[in-house]
Amino acid sequence: MVLGEGNFVKRKRSGSSRKKAAVAFSLIFFAGCATDDAFLDPNMDFGSLRSVAVLPFENLTQDDYAAPRVRDAFANMLLATGAIYVLPPGEVARGMGMIGRFPPEGPSSEQINKLAAALEVDAVFTGVVTEYGPVRSGTASANVVSVSVQLIESSSGMVVWSASSTKGGISVWDRLLGGGGQPMNAVTEKAVNDLLDKLFQ
Repeated sequence: MVLGEGNFVKRKRSGSSRKKAAVAFSLIFFAGCATDDAFLDPNMDFGSLRSVAVLPFENLTQDDYAAPRVRDAFANMLLATGAIYVLPPGEVARGMGMIGRFPPEGPSSEQINKLAAALEVDAVFTGVVTEYGPVRSGTASANVVSVSVQLIESSSGMVVWSASSTKGGISVWDRLLGGGGQPMNAVTEKAVNDLLDKLFQ
């Protein structure tokens, strides 16, 4: 990942504060609320969550690698917070192989229950990547990523948290100077950080 020194320090401090919150995981989600791009079920006992699986994200872009790249970034950065255990992708793939193929619209409640039981996790994350890559306007171009993620509680099959984030795009300076914007991995990291901030609000 492309990180400046200032961003690296900020990320480290943010991760440290999240690790402290892991002692009482339920308090991280205490302020249950719904905003324009985030939903949190105030009735969910988030303190009961100890492990999660991040399922492969759905890809609605023209880049075949968009969904796996964003999913990997989300899973790795979530694990790096130290707040909850994230199952390795290989184990998730083996569990999904035992359950069978999921429909295009996403797994059903029954499939979530079976998968969670096979993986021994308390909840699963699903996601959709709707934009990934360069956008152009006149002589200016820049990278953009748009992703939506939801957390599904395994026993009930209910969505208990969801959020979306769009980062990157053409700025005023890009239009004036014809700049190329930030690298794709940096834009992806910003989007994932935004999602984690909404998760750990």
